[in-house]
Amino acid sequence: MYKIVSSFFIVILVVLVMGCSSDQPQPERLTSYVNPFMGTDGPGNTYPGATVPFGMVQLSPDMGLSGWDRIAGYYYPDTIISGFSHMHLTGTGAGDLYDILLTPINSKATKTIKENGFRPYSRFSHDAEHAEPGYYQVMLKDFGINAELTATERTGIHQYTFPKDEQSGFIIDLGYSLNWDGPTDTYLKVEDKQTIVGYRFSSGWAPDQRVFFVARFSKPFELVELYAANKLTEGKEVKNKHTKVKVAFNTEESEKVMVKLGVSSASIEGARKSVNQEVPHWDFEKARLAASDVWEQELSKIKIKSSNLEWKQTFYTGLYQSMLAPTLLSDPDGMYKGADGQYHKAEGYKKYDTFSLWDTFRAAHPLYTVMHPERVQDMIHSMMSHYRETGLTPVWSMQGNETNMMIGYHAIPVIVDAYYKGLLSDFDLQEVFEACKSNAMDDAHGIKEYRELGYVPISFDHENWSVSKTLEYAYDDWCIAQLAKALDKNEDYAYFMKRADFWKNHYDEASTFMRPKYADGRFIEKFVAKDYTDHFCESNAWHYFWFVPHNIQGLIKTTGGFQPFEAKLDSMFTYHPEDADDLPIFSTGMIGQYAHGNEPSHHVGYLYNYLGKPWKSQKLLREIMETQYKPVPNGHCGNEDCGQMSSWYIFSSLGFYPVNPADGIYVIGTPLWEEATLSLPNGKTFNVISQNSGAANKYIQSVTLNGKALEKSWIAHQDILNGGTLEFVMGAQPNTLLWVNPEAYPPSYPRQ
Repeated sequence: MYKIVSSFFIVILVVLVMGCSSDQPQPERLTSYVNPFMGTDGPGNTYPGATVPFGMVQLSPDMGLSGWDRIAGYYYPDTIISGFSHMHLTGTGAGDLYDILLTPINSKATKTIKENGFRPYSRFSHDAEHAEPGYYQVMLKDFGINAELTATERTGIHQYTFPKDEQSGFIIDLGYSLNWDGPTDTYLKVEDKQTIVGYRFSSGWAPDQRVFFVARFSKPFELVELYAANKLTEGKEVKNKHTKVKVAFNTEESEKVMVKLGVSSASIEGARKSVNQEVPHWDFEKARLAASDVWEQELSKIKIKSSNLEWKQTFYTGLYQSMLAPTLLSDPDGMYKGADGQYHKAEGYKKYDTFSLWDTFRAAHPLYTVMHPERVQDMIHSMMSHYRETGLTPVWSMQGNETNMMIGYHAIPVIVDAYYKGLLSDFDLQEVFEACKSNAMDDAHGIKEYRELGYVPISFDHENWSVSKTLEYAYDDWCIAQLAKALDKNEDYAYFMKRADFWKNHYDEASTFMRPKYADGRFIEKFVAKDYTDHFCESNAWHYFWFVPHNIQGLIKTTGGFQPFEAKLDSMFTYHPEDADDLPIFSTGMIGQYAHGNEPSHHVGYLYNYLGKPWKSQKLLREIMETQYKPVPNGHCGNEDCGQMSSWYIFSSLGFYPVNPADGIYVIGTPLWEEATLSLPNGKTFNVISQNSGAANKYIQSVTLNGKALEKSWIAHQDILNGGTLEFVMGAQPNTLLWVNPEAYPPSYPRQ
């Protein structure tokens, strides 16, 4: 009797405690502010599917239709889904990946269209679709199948709720491809009634991509059909350029079937280890919560306080999207497919790829030094392995390939920035320096002519981009010079500092722009600064005029001084395109000639600080933040570009930005938040407080750093790492006396 009564009271006590607990306010879940659909409409080119921070798997729905709008496989205005593939690029203009398409089917999967290769598809509605960090769900209306997706680093995890049907099952289609991508060799093997393995080799933007996979199903197959080039074959394995497998079984009403599909760039066994180690169970909800918790942990590194819900949603969506690339390439044993076509092992680090460096060196990689310094070290190791495999650092590398897309050798500022922030203490710095020099001493991409002439001359080849190349090479050379100086390599320092001034060779006093030049030194005859030509990389002369981030004061002097420079900068934001102007697809987010939708303009709004008129920057930056970003499907004004567009917003909303992304300096802009707390990996916190914050109060009245007046319009990376408080007092009217003296201007070499 005693034991029964005691047990009864214990149960009552537990119920009471649980009831009381449920009345307590629960901690705010930051993942609830993220909208993975941001950028899936308009020019953003993002995907809404399931992934974890910097993960190898991006498990997301595919419409199955090609085209610029569907570069990431998904386009919000579309109404059909052809399946779910395991790899996607985030926010780029490159149509590649879409590897390992899995489609749930049943007896209702009868509709096909030519546009998706006559594959079964289902209609869907956004009303029956949901996405959050690490999770995606959609009801496939025509099939009556509810699809749910989550992921670990290297494994996609599916759960499908089927209706009652005698022909339920799945298709894994390795011949499926979109846009630039196409299979070159595929292989499938049925190992048993619940396991299928294989590989898909393909060529596209990545000329030699290899994905090995292992798929495990929670329900045994009752029927298996293997196809080569759409023809049914005999046996348990098939190899062809186009292969697919169809499995089928009976399902009862609302029966759930799971699939765990692990990937590797090196081997089937590597993919098997991905599944075994990362998802040893058959509990979808457990996997979903684990993915959500990983995202929550990463998002919690910056906590903001604001009464503006839209701004807050934009911030956390941007923070989420800043962590979708680079992506993991090595399998659980460290094996990966290298840029030399061989298989290598990452010893003591995780191998990353998807380095969209022309975009991300500007803000995304500096953001990683604040939020993810341990990952930065792995990323630099990854760049160094690329150097050992090819003799060059990556330009735009993906899936163990160099695509040579875009321009510059922008692994260099990423490496040099990491060096100056103390992240390369365990590296062989002599090897690092040689790696940094490698691209600069190469002969390709106009670099030979650049070295010999002091600029890249005009050629009329497609995407010659001569002016843009000169300016970006000059900046990268400045970065090499800084590392040479730190390593007491005086001859190299002098040599690369000379090259860092090569941007001046394109300046034309007559037009006051950087103007294309022939190899004999003559400027091009017909020149209109606002025209988009092959002499400028996805830009015009207005956009690229300002790209001298290492020497803004030198640019001001070359232009004729403060007044002409300010007038030109004013015109950048007020000289609007005319209706008759032919604007290319990447010229978006326009404010005058300023194009926030493409990266060359991203630092320009901060340049008034170098003139002693920071209030002009504050006005512009607030306009950009408020008009070019929204937490809705068409909320990106241009390609999100692997985290760069989002990283610009993260930095700028905090109130500072790395105009020169390799000198550890952040130029003050204008903050959005009442309070922001950065939890740093060293255990310290850096707080940004804004008194009188709000939409109307965009202008800084005064600033203190740790209680002392900030006498300059910038802070250093070390100020953040030291912890403390940066406090702004905001107002509705500009303080035109703040930071007006040259001593307050951001640094511009040579430093005094």
